[in-house]
Amino acid sequence: MRIAFIGSVHFSKVMLEKLIELKSEIVGIITKKESGFNSDFFDLSKIAIENNISYKYVNDINHPNNVAWINELNADVIFCFGWSNLIKKEILELTEIGVIGYHPALLPNNKGRHPLIWAKVLGLKKTGSSFFFMDEGADSGDILNQKEFSIDFNDNANTLYHKMINCAVDQVTDFLPKLKNRNYIKIPQIGIGNTWRKRNANDGLIDFRMNSEVISNLVRGLSEPYPGAHFIFQNKEIKVWEISISDNCESNIEPGKVLNVNGNQVTVKTSNSQVTILRHTFNELPEIGEYLR
Repeated sequence: MRIAFIGSVHFSKVMLEKLIELKSEIVGIITKKESGFNSDFFDLSKIAIENNISYKYVNDINHPNNVAWINELNADVIFCFGWSNLIKKEILELTEIGVIGYHPALLPNNKGRHPLIWAKVLGLKKTGSSFFFMDEGADSGDILNQKEFSIDFNDNANTLYHKMINCAVDQVTDFLPKLKNRNYIKIPQIGIGNTWRKRNANDGLIDFRMNSEVISNLVRGLSEPYPGAHFIFQNKEIKVWEISISDNCESNIEPGKVLNVNGNQVTVKTSNSQVTILRHTFNELPEIGEYLR
């Protein structure tokens, strides 16, 4: 089975390396030379060169020149794992099997942008990994393979990303022989589901009037490799990368008040308890009794 591969993030790298490990016939790789918005961007050209696979840098994947290049690969299927732009009909109809896309959620629920971040920030207990046949919609095609995985309270963006990768690697190992033998099943998505919007800077703003669990999920969901949760102190943006929660706090203290400064750690009152900021970007620490707003 001849495979054309599209991708430009770390997840793409892992999936491509797994396909090569499984002795798949990769006939061409489409990737990007740079990205201004993918925090986990990865240029796949190095893997292509190391494995003597043709590759092409593209900006507009739907440009006629790029469609022609993919067509000349004479692929049986296209894998699109880690690509932020919609793929149009001309490419979707180039191959016998079609284009297999990927979305880290339990489709049809939680389509759209930033699915791992939203799942953690909203405090969901589980999410999933869905490979599907792409159509002209967004994350709307028939399911090829779907698997659920749990979200623990202590998970952060990095651990959740690796859970997703481990889950997806198992799935590829499972469905690849079925694609080769043409004995796969297309499972229609049942129901409309919801679509998450694109996040913006305000979505990462910590308000200490939130409860401690909400603040923790926000910090964990936006930790590395993402931009980080933040608040404003003395007209400066302070990034928060890690916190801990404590219930040991008097109830008559206002949210945002600094309760303790111990070394580089800052303990702050929240609406229901207190959090200690463990990793941050303070240049000058606040004093006990000051307010973080």
